Amino acid sequence: MADNETKVIEAFKKAGEPLKAGQVVEATDIDAKEVGKIIKKLAKEGKLISPKRCYYGLP
Repeated sequence: MADNETKVIEAFKKAGEPLKAGQVVEATDIDAKEVGKIIKKLAKEGKLISPKRCYYGLP
């Protein structure tokens, strides 16, 4: 797993609730486009779920 992917997953773990991509950007200081790509990839792999529109969280 790439370093930025680890940072994104850690942000979700720390939050303990579903987050919007913008909140992940604030928590990780990773570029918004990169966060979007990472979230999409992790969701496709089943490592993140989307409980409601525009929000993502850990399964």
